[in-house]
Amino acid sequence: MAERLSPDVYSEVLIDHFQNPRNAGVMEDADAEAYVTNPVCGDSLRIFLKFEDGFIARASFLSSGCPASIATSSAATELVVGRTPEDAATLSRDDYADAVGGLPRAKVHCSVLAASAVSQAVEQWRAKTAS
Repeated sequence: MAERLSPDVYSEVLIDHFQNPRNAGVMEDADAEAYVTNPVCGDSLRIFLKFEDGFIARASFLSSGCPASIATSSAATELVVGRTPEDAATLSRDDYADAVGGLPRAKVHCSVLAASAVSQAVEQWRAKTAS
C-alpha cells in the first residue's frame, strides 16, 4: 500500500521535495559518489558530488524508498552545495531532517542515509585528492 503524503505527518517542505525533487539524476562528471542503503527498510541513496575551488559546487542523487527518503535526499543536495568538504561532512542527521521541516520518528533513518552518504562521498574525494 502506498504511503500517503498527509500534511498531518509531513511538512510542506518535505512534500514539495518529494513531488519536485531537486538535482535528481546521475552526475557524469562527479568527483566523488557514495551509495548507502538501509538494510531494514531497503531505502537507498546514491549521491554525487562535484568539487571546485575547495567547495562543493554541485550535488545530485538517485534514491529509492519512501517519500521521506527521496525528499531528504533532494534536500541534502541543496544543503551541501557551497559548503567546504569539512563542513558538509559534519552535517548531522538532525541538519538533514531540519532541511525538510522535520521527520516523524519512524522516518529518522532517512536523514541518517543522507548524512552517511555525504560523509562517505567526502571521504572518497579526500582519499582521491590525497594521492
